[in-house]
Amino acid sequence: MSILGNIASAIFGAPKGAAPPGGLAAASLSAASSAASGKEAPSAAAGKPMSRDQVEAMIEKIADEQDEHYNWDESIVDLMKLLKLDSSFAARKQLALELGYRDKLDGSAEMNVRLRDQVMTKLAESGGKLPESLKRA
Repeated sequence: MSILGNIASAIFGAPKGAAPPGGLAAASLSAASSAASGKEAPSAAAGKPMSRDQVEAMIEKIADEQDEHYNWDESIVDLMKLLKLDSSFAARKQLALELGYRDKLDGSAEMNVRLRDQVMTKLAESGGKLPESLKRA
């Protein structure tokens, strides 16, 4: 699975029949998102677009269950660490390639912040259901 696919699985839950990373169920995350926003959250299984606020509410729920504080709302490194994914430079370069990132692949703070923003946009646009082309990137 792609790096972006792993991020989506960690937030929205793994595909049907597979346990999501971190032991969190997609249904409980969706419910948490609905409660946090006061709105009905789109189903991740349906792949309907959602707001970035809804995605961030789901991530905040994961963050609230952690003992360690991560600056996930600004850095892709911390977002990946929060989700218990490989945040190495190699993994971030692969993610950048998956997302079509066109700037220097140097691991700079600017690159990490921009990757985080691109990930959040993709997750919101897809409602947590990634196109096949990004699953295998």
